[in-house]
Amino acid sequence: MNLLNYFSDQLDQLKQQGNLRQFTSSHQHDRYISIHDHNMLNLASNDYLGLASNLHLREQFFDETPNAQRWMSSSSSRLLTGNFPEYEQLELTLSDAFHGRAALLFNSGYHMNIGILPALADSKTLILADKLIHASMIDGIRLSSAKYVRYRHNDLAHLSQLLCKYHEDEAFERIIVVTESIFSMDGDETDLAELVRIKKQFSKVMLYVDEAHAIGVRGERGLGCAEQYQVMDDIDLLVGTFGKALASIGGYLICHAIIRDYLINSMRPLIFSTAQPPICMAWTDFIFKNVLNLKEERQHLQQISQNLQQAVQAKGFDCPSTSHIVPVIIGESNKTVAKAQALQAAGFYIMPVRPPTVPQHSSRLRISLTAQITQTDLDQLTQLL
Repeated sequence: MNLLNYFSDQLDQLKQQGNLRQFTSSHQHDRYISIHDHNMLNLASNDYLGLASNLHLREQFFDETPNAQRWMSSSSSRLLTGNFPEYEQLELTLSDAFHGRAALLFNSGYHMNIGILPALADSKTLILADKLIHASMIDGIRLSSAKYVRYRHNDLAHLSQLLCKYHEDEAFERIIVVTESIFSMDGDETDLAELVRIKKQFSKVMLYVDEAHAIGVRGERGLGCAEQYQVMDDIDLLVGTFGKALASIGGYLICHAIIRDYLINSMRPLIFSTAQPPICMAWTDFIFKNVLNLKEERQHLQQISQNLQQAVQAKGFDCPSTSHIVPVIIGESNKTVAKAQALQAAGFYIMPVRPPTVPQHSSRLRISLTAQITQTDLDQLTQLL
């Protein structure tokens, strides 16, 4: 027991601070979630287009997929025997959508972000990263041998200063700028058009943009903020996930074919991991093709998002969001947990987000909107804030 005392003490401290996390058993159906027989509107899901809970789509997919093609395991890495036709079909679909650029698939967004940067960034590489990038990208940077500097969140003037400072440094052969398009905790976004304009001033610079929270919900065909702001071909490493709006699992990279080939030969999590089950890739391909046509759902999501942002601000809360992720920043963890519990009791499943996921004293309610939510739902919620 002496060996466990330290960890027990740490858990006690987390509990006293209101930062202790635990798994919760739940049942989800349509736009609702049930916990201990308490039914609530689900405002904590990343199922932004409501596709994961769409029973009709699942029935259609399985009706169209013969048993012989329902491989539930690849049983290998892609470089051994795991490169099933479903993988190549999905990469072809992605390549066609993203103007013919190369596509490469990964087991998850986290798996992707901890693998690409260590493979591409060596001791002659400088990484300039937004202060609030996701933990997976931070871990990827730390696993690399590159020097890295973090610029102030969404402060592209600060980024420009750093680029001017380091670009002529002969110690660096390349500079990789790392950011997200829509940030997962504040719901704000990077000015991608301006970022691309800055990038074009520096010959050594490559852009790495994570569209995890934008794919499916932004752009005319749902291809993300890069499509929305017409800079899709100017981002060297355009990554995203299938586990949110696309109702599946895995991650993807859109890049030059040379980068794709290099990663296949150098990215350790790709080389040494068993590939995703082929049926997951077939499902993703099916869903992705549906997503391209969901313009009405994207417009509805954008409208209710704007309405909620304005309502939260009108209540006096700090709300930096410009997207479907709408934080209500309260500050102190215990107060945030108590408010979340009160909203859950009233039938709204909203989760508190606390350190270390967000900085100290910035605990918040994270409202995650989906296309299934109505304006009436939000009017009722706003009255309870």
